Amino acid sequence: MLMAGKRLAVFSIREGKGGSIWVRAGSAFVNKDGSLNVLLDVLPLDGKLHVREAAEKRETPGMGGRYAGEGGLDAAPVGGHS
Repeated sequence: MLMAGKRLAVFSIREGKGGSIWVRAGSAFVNKDGSLNVLLDVLPLDGKLHVREAAEKRETPGMGGRYAGEGGLDAAPVGGHS
């Protein structure tokens, strides 16, 4: 449920040979009236963005995050072959 103050993650999802590649494009925040403020660090090439609840950040330095943009990764394959 979207509640005021909730932090969301914004991704650009690209289809690659080995599966989907999720690139962290920015963040979004829910306002009191239910609207969103979206802050983008990059623009998607295909014009599509995916917004979901932000995952908790891992505290172990050097460990890659679940998505690109966390842990210093530029792009990370999700659900494909390595």
